[in-house]
Amino acid sequence: MFDRISVAHRIMGGVPCIAGTRIPAATVVSMVAEGMTVERIVGDFPQLDAEAVRQALVFAADAVRERELPLRDSA
Repeated sequence: MFDRISVAHRIMGGVPCIAGTRIPAATVVSMVAEGMTVERIVGDFPQLDAEAVRQALVFAADAVRERELPLRDSA
């Protein structure tokens, strides 16, 4: 399912990265959250493509979905 995400203890201490790079998936997700477009991310990081960005987002969503997050009432 995540052929563009790799987790290897010898690469970045096991932090999930875009396969074949040392770019953490969380870094890609943060760039999207900060408003960067996929086109700009790929332009700034030519070793990435749109599918790598998409998989980083899906990977992050799956990681959050697997945890029970404590939520507070904001009212």
